[in-house]
Amino acid sequence: MTVPSRGTPPGPPVPDFGIPPQLARRMSMAEQHEYLRTKLTRRRTLVTAGAVAGGLLTGCSGSGAGAGTAAGPSAAASTPAKVPGSAVAPFGRHLAFGADPKTQMRISWQVPAAVKKPYVRIGLRPDDLDRRIEAEVRDLHTPALQGIRPAFEQYYVHAALDTLRPGTTHYYGVGHDGFDPAEPRHRSTIASFRTAPATPETFTFTAFGDQGVSEAASANDHVLLRQDPAFHLHAGDICYANVNGKGKESDGYDPGFWDLFLKQTESVAKSVPWMVTTGNHDMEAWYSPDGYGGQLARFSLPDSGFDPRTAPGVYAFTYGNVGVVALDANDVSYEIPANFGYTEGRQTKWLDRKLRELRADRAVDFVVVYFHHCAYSTSTHASDGGIRAEWVPLFAQHQVDLVINGHNHVYERTDAILNGEVGSPVPIGATTDPTRDGIVYVTAGGGGKDLYGFPNGAEESYEGHVTERESIDSFKWTRSRDNRTESVQWSRVRYRGFSFLSVEAESGPKPRLKVSALSPTGERVDHFEVRRGV
Repeated sequence: MTVPSRGTPPGPPVPDFGIPPQLARRMSMAEQHEYLRTKLTRRRTLVTAGAVAGGLLTGCSGSGAGAGTAAGPSAAASTPAKVPGSAVAPFGRHLAFGADPKTQMRISWQVPAAVKKPYVRIGLRPDDLDRRIEAEVRDLHTPALQGIRPAFEQYYVHAALDTLRPGTTHYYGVGHDGFDPAEPRHRSTIASFRTAPATPETFTFTAFGDQGVSEAASANDHVLLRQDPAFHLHAGDICYANVNGKGKESDGYDPGFWDLFLKQTESVAKSVPWMVTTGNHDMEAWYSPDGYGGQLARFSLPDSGFDPRTAPGVYAFTYGNVGVVALDANDVSYEIPANFGYTEGRQTKWLDRKLRELRADRAVDFVVVYFHHCAYSTSTHASDGGIRAEWVPLFAQHQVDLVINGHNHVYERTDAILNGEVGSPVPIGATTDPTRDGIVYVTAGGGGKDLYGFPNGAEESYEGHVTERESIDSFKWTRSRDNRTESVQWSRVRYRGFSFLSVEAESGPKPRLKVSALSPTGERVDHFEVRRGV
């Protein structure tokens, strides 16, 4: 199988703020936020989202995968801050479930200039959007950097839809004063979504991390949509506006990449709930001391976590017979400690309670957990000791059925891991039982960003190209922020190509998860099954 091109558009420039590197490495997110707030000068030049998303205010054309330049997308010409509502076209629609996917949906979108009275029209037919729901605007201001970028204003709009019918297709359009999606000239903007069924039935969900803005990312979206997923799990590192992602104020940052990303993703996210969590590149010190002010402005995620305002990427929901748990690994990562310990243990305590609750729910056959940093991987970032110390014991205690990560820009899948070792081999096409064998960990980091490799010349091994190895020399991150060499036997499948995960969940007397990894061409590179008590 041919490995796709590694090319992606260049990111924003990395400014030099004159901070000694050794100091920058030690700064927490809160310290970075304070530095940016008090030390950096601002310019009054304003760029709005419409100039970045493409064209003028009435359109979003012309900003493809290569739109980012060496100067970053926010180098585009500015547009007026105040324009008539009729000249402002919404873009970047993206969905997310509320806490109950059977009855709740959150619709989010972006407008390139301030608008009045935004709303959603919704109905059971595209020609009868009789229900109108008010929406809120979340204004996100990014200050200027002298000589690097102008000030930047972005407007995100959100509507909460509750009391929906389970298992039903709903049609919707987004609008504001001067732009009515029900008008004939705007009917092409009407989209649809489907709520979770009242009782479990077979469904598919997809997953990847580390997407960014690129041709490969767009290709993944297109083939992903053909799987007809009920929802998509995005395991962090969403768009790479924060180019280096080391949790330092000298990372470089261009908010215009978010406009490009949301435009790229709209073709799938306007109909498939796009359930994101937080990666290291998603910590943005510009907006809040914890780095999550940007995420709170752009996304409306389930409020089922321990503190949605503090940790927006931490939540849980149940769809059919599958309980899904999203975590923020920045809280426990030894490798990138900028937000290490920011929840003061509250996230881990919540995780313990939530896994116990899901396992006690007789309607839940499987528990899937996803987050960014890897517990088990051999590629560039390897394995994070903080994840292993804090969460792996809980996964084992509650017999989690599948763990999905990103961070390493490859596809890598383990055998079933039990007590830190191979509990049972899981060759391609095999069936594994978490109650007996342990847990399979999947690194699905081939969402679209530049690809990584594997250590010490370790060969790829995937469906149709199996190469057996007894062990691989890798490393794991330790609390000292250094790494420690380890020789691992659990690396079963390794694929250095863009890819995503597709999981079919079956209910009934013999429930199972049919897990496949697919390339952007739709070619399968791995598959296995998870069944409990077989």
